[in-house]
Amino acid sequence: MSPRFEPFQQVIDPIAGSLALSAMVAALPLLLLFVLLGVFRVRAPKAAIASLLLSIVLAIVGWRMPFGQVLSAGAQGAFYALFPILWILINALWVYKLTVDTPWFEVLGRTIRSISNDLRILAILVAFCFGALLEALAGFGAPVAISAAMLMAAGMKPLKSAIVALLANTAPVAFGAMAAPIIALNGVTGIPLHDLSSMAGRQTPFVAVLVPLILVFIVDGKRGLRQTWPVALVSGIVFGLAQFLASNFFVVELTDVVAAILTVAAVLLMLRFWQPAEIIGMNDVAGSDAADVALVSAGKQTRTGYGTSSGLGGVSRGGAAAQAGTPEKTGGAAVRPPNGEVWMAVAPYLIIMAVFSIAQIPVVKSWLTSVGSVTFEWPGLDAVDPDGHPVSAHKFKLDHLKATGTLLLISGMITMALYRLAPRRGIRIYRDTLSQLRWTIVTVTSVLALAFVMNVSGQTNSLGIALASAGGFFAFISPLLGWIGVALTGSDTSSNSLFGQLQVTAAQQTGLSPTLMAASNSSAGVLGKMLSLQNLAVASAAVGLDGAESVLFRKLIGWSLALLAFITILIVLQSTPVLGWMVP
Repeated sequence: MSPRFEPFQQVIDPIAGSLALSAMVAALPLLLLFVLLGVFRVRAPKAAIASLLLSIVLAIVGWRMPFGQVLSAGAQGAFYALFPILWILINALWVYKLTVDTPWFEVLGRTIRSISNDLRILAILVAFCFGALLEALAGFGAPVAISAAMLMAAGMKPLKSAIVALLANTAPVAFGAMAAPIIALNGVTGIPLHDLSSMAGRQTPFVAVLVPLILVFIVDGKRGLRQTWPVALVSGIVFGLAQFLASNFFVVELTDVVAAILTVAAVLLMLRFWQPAEIIGMNDVAGSDAADVALVSAGKQTRTGYGTSSGLGGVSRGGAAAQAGTPEKTGGAAVRPPNGEVWMAVAPYLIIMAVFSIAQIPVVKSWLTSVGSVTFEWPGLDAVDPDGHPVSAHKFKLDHLKATGTLLLISGMITMALYRLAPRRGIRIYRDTLSQLRWTIVTVTSVLALAFVMNVSGQTNSLGIALASAGGFFAFISPLLGWIGVALTGSDTSSNSLFGQLQVTAAQQTGLSPTLMAASNSSAGVLGKMLSLQNLAVASAAVGLDGAESVLFRKLIGWSLALLAFITILIVLQSTPVLGWMVP
């Protein structure tokens, strides 16, 4: 038996007996985080630590939670951040960097660019499909940086390349990094993972259908939409349908991998029977890039490289742009590599799909669960909610063998064997991956610790119950909270950790579906990622436009808000009998 601290019962209105005042005080750590990030532009790790410390003080002084239990709750949040969340991110990025460290990544990029020399179709294949594949494995700006660099190599203007890459990095984010955002949401809310993934898979596909249409419009205006809407619509429908099927009936961790691969296959098949009325290359794109020209004339454009460091996911080493051949830079299509090389280039993704599929075989899954699953009481916690029921944080489930991160580690080892990478080289790349993610590790552990302290102490309950006073109107507020969270933190995982339990509490008080509101935080949140400071900075650096963040923000804010309004309408309808049948 683990030692227990003195019992602690959450109180909804501990500040002067007022729910409104308690909710305002409970919101202070979140407000501090957003002000530090958005106004003072403090680095994310420092902002997260400052907010965590404030939440600890409020838990002890305001909500009168015993000091030991506060530390225990924070420690549990930090541990949950390390395993399974960061265990997923580290190993996913490691597998990706294994490919970047070999010539096969450049082969993969060349294969995609060889399909067509039409910039509108390349926007779908590179930014939408390949970007989704990168989001599934790497994340953290790599999809934006690499996609933008590859589009530039194909002849697209720098600013337009950045805009296309940023906007395309929306639909896959909810299931990105092997479903880390959904897994984090499950951890803080206690709602079954399958329910959350199923609900998100019934929301994000509607955005996925629209994104390719918007991309071709951005690239070539009305002409692009008129001439390429068939392939844009097919790619959006296939991607969305694959997201729905994978998240509802297959393996949630592989949602984006499956969607990206099936969409590429669908586009390839369609191009065998259909081609746009004319091929649009770098000299034929409609419209002008006045902002780009202004930046060039101001001397702010530097084209010495398409990536600034390995912190962008290895762009400079991957060869997507730096190693691009002359034909691509003049708008011509790359030469398709031999079939054997193509299979080797896509091998890591096929290996991941095979490993995860094997892990889902009933007998294998049962064995992994019986041997590699441990449930225990978290030491030092004895907390109950206002109704006297133990909080969900009492129990901690550790799935060390069937965990997504472990399966990715196994996939990486198989990839090393296939690519004949020496163990020392693989260890070096793993060490480099840890170094690259060091500040991300600090940020994510701090944010999860903050979320657990707020949840266990009752701060989240106070805030959620206060927001519930909006009644049914909370269905409109819920998506906005997710959007704000991702726009300011740059992470759907962080936003879900911060607001997941709040969404559930408010939903329970208003009679709305907790599963719907929690998933909405993730699905709507992804639309704020294109505006996050981190992503804007990565995109600017990737295309060599130093200081273009504000220009990109102005170009994208309208699309972000329009898509947010669209998904908000969908979520509101799902909260009513009209589309309520979609909620699992």
